[in-house]
Amino acid sequence: MTLFRTLLLWLVLALAGALAAQLLLAQDPGYVLVRWRGYDYTTTVLIAIGVLFAAAFAVWLLWTLLSLPFRAWGRHRDSRVRARIGHGLEALHQGHWSRAEKELALAAEDERVESAARLGAAEAAVARGDHAAARTHLAGFGDRHAALRAIATAELALREQRPTDALVALDAPAAQPLPPRGLALRAEALAANGQAAEAWGLLGALRQQNAWPQALLDEREQRWAEASLREAADTNALAERWDALPKTLRTDPVVVDAYATRAAAFGWDDAATRSIEQALDARWDEHLATRYGQLPVGRLEHRRGQAERWLKAHPGSPALLGTLARLAQDAGDWPQAEALLHRALAQGGGSEAWEALGDGYARSGDEYRARQCYANALAAGRGQAVVPLPPREMHQRIADEALVEDRDEHGLPRLRE
Repeated sequence: MTLFRTLLLWLVLALAGALAAQLLLAQDPGYVLVRWRGYDYTTTVLIAIGVLFAAAFAVWLLWTLLSLPFRAWGRHRDSRVRARIGHGLEALHQGHWSRAEKELALAAEDERVESAARLGAAEAAVARGDHAAARTHLAGFGDRHAALRAIATAELALREQRPTDALVALDAPAAQPLPPRGLALRAEALAANGQAAEAWGLLGALRQQNAWPQALLDEREQRWAEASLREAADTNALAERWDALPKTLRTDPVVVDAYATRAAAFGWDDAATRSIEQALDARWDEHLATRYGQLPVGRLEHRRGQAERWLKAHPGSPALLGTLARLAQDAGDWPQAEALLHRALAQGGGSEAWEALGDGYARSGDEYRARQCYANALAAGRGQAVVPLPPREMHQRIADEALVEDRDEHGLPRLRE
């Protein structure tokens, strides 16, 4: 079809040229003299133009005929490359990993589709569990497509839990500047390498480049903020990272828990308790209410007073009742702690309340009730029914009967090991 259109174009040009020459040279046909090797050739301008046109057409026709086999071979090769990459990508999508890898590796020999074909072949090799073959495919890039090679190498390293190698690949000078996907992988590698603070610092660039959807960005922001606080090596780093957080994160329960835990480890009792107090005042959270009583800090009376004030606003909070019970027990007031734990259980407190009640009975020497509470804690954790505790009088009778039954041949109670 292309040859036919070209011939038609030549014919149109010939007719147009003849018509133009007829109009221009009708009155005066002109005179052309060509002298070559001692011979003179004379003709009119119209005939000379026709001869030149015929010669140009003959040269074009000869070149077309001579190059026809080469063009046919090129079209055949292009069709084979398109078929290979098409079949390879289709096989990759269908999960035929070996076939996809073979087709795409052959297609990668054409430099026009090399990048897509090599990446697909490496992905197929990873899918069938041959990471060494995947690295071989990526090594075939050489110095070409540096950014694509860095991204694929980093992805493979992260799958193998080698974040340091991923960072080395992404920090290669030839791969700079990193595209959005590379920047996202670098942040992931930093977080996996224990450098969550540096990963959190890349969030601005990731937002600017739309590397992730907003929901994923928000999730990573929370996760890396929490991890950066837990990774703080000293008080200066902890304070600096906490102050850099936006206000929304400084009331997030997970982030506040991480900061309070780390601050308590550094002996910052006031900062640890104040961070939880401010977060609970802004947004109530049962987990933080429990954590408030579990912090390994002092300020016992202050925390009891604060928890009692919260109880007025949240009288049905099992977590807050459990926290008050823990603080009362730490202060040596087991009767009050026991009453609070029973209230927590009545409000829906689960295995944690049963376990705390068991710990209290164990400390007070009530072994029977402690065992029953621990059994209920396990049952509640599994979603099974719990057994109510017997009244104290019944418990005392059971203990007496067990003591009578547990005697040796001389009628004396056996000593328990």
